[in-house]
Amino acid sequence: MKKSKVETAKTRERIVQAAAQEFRRNGIQQTGVAEIMAAAGLTQGGFYRHFDSKDQLVAEACAASMSDRARAANTAAQLGDDAFLKHLEEFLSCENRDNWSRGCSLVFLGSELARADPDTRRAAAQGYTAIVDVMAKQSHAKDPAAAKAEAMFALSAMIGAVTLSRIVDDPELSVQILEVAKKILATIRTKAGPAKRPAAPK
Repeated sequence: MKKSKVETAKTRERIVQAAAQEFRRNGIQQTGVAEIMAAAGLTQGGFYRHFDSKDQLVAEACAASMSDRARAANTAAQLGDDAFLKHLEEFLSCENRDNWSRGCSLVFLGSELARADPDTRRAAAQGYTAIVDVMAKQSHAKDPAAAKAEAMFALSAMIGAVTLSRIVDDPELSVQILEVAKKILATIRTKAGPAKRPAAPK
């Protein structure tokens, strides 16, 4: 029996989500079509009914992953400044550092994405820009250009901090990198004004 368009779309989405997780877990180059289809609970033979190539799947998986991150940031922003700051701080947590299944593709796949095909790099760039736009709207900067610059710096620093925390072999240094980034992040002005600083000792 021929599958309906809805069933086909759901299967394709399942493959994309499985691919995104497997790529973050093992890397793009080290993950083959067979592993992806197995993770999706499907046979390898069905892959080319949905995708022309692995490169096409990589681009779609990257786009889906970045879309999820942007959606989560936007949801947190709608809950208010405190919720949004908490969302950003959670990005700089040890749990997120180790969470390959839901982690940020820019962190887990950064070096590979830099060498990927144009479609994949475009998907990564669009996802980055979408998150920057959300962060810029939460900025307390006086003009849009300054707000965007602040957001770009903050997000780039966050991605770099988590990436470095995964690279270093010293567990204490790894945590320190995240904690320092978190403290700096807390000083960024939001719509509610600058974060409160600890009172000076008497």
